[in-house]
Amino acid sequence: MSLFKPLLDRLWRMADTAGATRVLALVSFTESVFFPIPPDLLLIPMALARREKAMRLALICLVSSLLGGVVGYFLGYFFMEVVGMPIVRFYGLLEKYDAIRVWYETYDAWAVAIAGLTPIPYKVCTLTAGAFRIDFLVFLIASVLSRGLRFFVIAGLIYLFGDKVRYFLERRFDLVLIAFTVLGIAGFVALKYF
Repeated sequence: MSLFKPLLDRLWRMADTAGATRVLALVSFTESVFFPIPPDLLLIPMALARREKAMRLALICLVSSLLGGVVGYFLGYFFMEVVGMPIVRFYGLLEKYDAIRVWYETYDAWAVAIAGLTPIPYKVCTLTAGAFRIDFLVFLIASVLSRGLRFFVIAGLIYLFGDKVRYFLERRFDLVLIAFTVLGIAGFVALKYF
């Protein structure tokens, strides 16, 4: 019996409700600015519950994430000291703030793309991209490509292999949840110690 079976059952039930799409959009938006839970954890059960809508759900994730990313960028650009620094402090990355600046100066669009695609916290990317005055168009293109790839690969795999993925999740949800948690922590650790 899965330790997290009640959570999985709740996600399956929620995934098929009328308000689920709005929750997915809200989580995708806020995760790009400050929220610690990645939208993938909602996208997966929602796409599995409605496989025919998997690509639409990925698009909702992408658009919401980009809108949140733009808000994060401009918060960093105009209000980094007031709004952005408390978020950076909350995630324990204050001592790496200058290292992130060097990362952007060295890798520019690649730094944004890596943060958008990997477990490295995208919220830190959006705020610091604005604070360090990364070209907005470069930021936007890198975000579209990396976040789009991330969400559409998940949706595509679910669309193609839905029943197998659902069966795997029902049997191994504990493992998947632990893997997401470890990846999330690894992203913060990688950012802290790169």
